[in-house]
Amino acid sequence: MSKRDELIAKYADDLKSKCGVEPDMDLLTKVTIGCGPSIYNADASTVASSQPGELETVKANFLIKKLGLADGPELDEAIEKVVETYGKSERNKFRAVIYYMLTKHFGKEAVYG
Repeated sequence: MSKRDELIAKYADDLKSKCGVEPDMDLLTKVTIGCGPSIYNADASTVASSQPGELETVKANFLIKKLGLADGPELDEAIEKVVETYGKSERNKFRAVIYYMLTKHFGKEAVYG
């Protein structure tokens, strides 16, 4: 099993156990690949949800650039909802899991065609 496959399995487990979501493994794999090499970096692989700057980065680089969404309050609300679902007290919120849930939230699975 490759390192990436191990991480995808870990993300799937987080989605099931911490978020109560049954993951679409094909989409989760594509989202994980889309994160690039950041998934192998301990700091870059997680989202520091308590830091407003980090959430701005998720909004600008993922929701607006990657998913092609227009900026607006609904983006901040979606990020807040996903962080809430993951659990505010959860220390390690994996970027791929957050991105997966945001992709599902906005129905943008086609981006990963």
